Amino acid sequence: MSQAEDLVTAIEALASRLGVARAAIGGRFIGQEKVVELTMAALLSGGHALLVGLPGLGKTLLVDTLSTVMGLKANRIQFTPDLMPADILGSEVLETAADGTRAFRFIEGPVFCELLMADEINRASPRTQSALLQAMQEREVTIAGKHRPLGPPFHVLATQNPIEQEGTYPLPEAQLDRFLVQVDVTYPSRAAERDILLATTGAAVSKVSAVFTGSELIEAQGLIRRMPVGDKVVEAILDLVRACRPGEPEGNALRDVLAWGPGPRAAQALMLTVRARALLNGRLAPNVEDVQAMAQPVLEHRMALNFAARARGESLESVIARVVEKVLS
Repeated sequence: MSQAEDLVTAIEALASRLGVARAAIGGRFIGQEKVVELTMAALLSGGHALLVGLPGLGKTLLVDTLSTVMGLKANRIQFTPDLMPADILGSEVLETAADGTRAFRFIEGPVFCELLMADEINRASPRTQSALLQAMQEREVTIAGKHRPLGPPFHVLATQNPIEQEGTYPLPEAQLDRFLVQVDVTYPSRAAERDILLATTGAAVSKVSAVFTGSELIEAQGLIRRMPVGDKVVEAILDLVRACRPGEPEGNALRDVLAWGPGPRAAQALMLTVRARALLNGRLAPNVEDVQAMAQPVLEHRMALNFAARARGESLESVIARVVEKVLS
């Protein structure tokens, strides 16, 4: 069997297992197929996701279900204004042994896990938010001058409440850019909400079991990077990202709309997530439709409207939709 045939066989086998995992997650996190797809795409791409939604829409349930199905050790941190960096990273404590000798011992914080849920991340101070920056980008933390590696795998799924902005600290652009995708969690449809009522208020509670392990997820992430991407898709990614930059010739039409646009990390994120989406939908390679589908989740948190556009009532969602229609249609 040739190397190409081996790759096709491996991709098909992974796609089959991902179908089982997706069905298991969707059976517990009901009526949010797109949210499940985007979050799984982030994990398969080796990145982090920012979940934005109102309270009570199941964001915590999603993370809990994902950790079980993907076989990941998960921790949860509730971000509050008085949370300190040491509450996330851990700290050294001075201990006295039985013989009277004293030595420092490092106590790991909740960041030492495989899947970290950062609940209401924008409620912590910038100092505490920055404690996650190194962990998210470099998969390690530095404490008392010593580098301590995290994972692999290591993923952050952070939640953010779009209302009640009083007492919150907006995430800086540098940290937003570390999130591979932004996932908007919206209200379920009437039919989905009916299914939720029936599934969650009865005597029996839906349970899920592991479909993957941490090491198998790492293998899947490596396989994703080996998936072929056609020149047409590569050019579509470049066209889209560059058309969203007001400083580039391709983005001249947005000079009076955007303050800034996405950087090269956005193109990298699109390159990975379109492969993951294709795999989640049982295909061997991504197409331009995958680029269109991943445009908003990948680009929205990497762009900003200028003051005039905000005053006119423009939204990033509508701006991205216009660019997608113009560039990719």
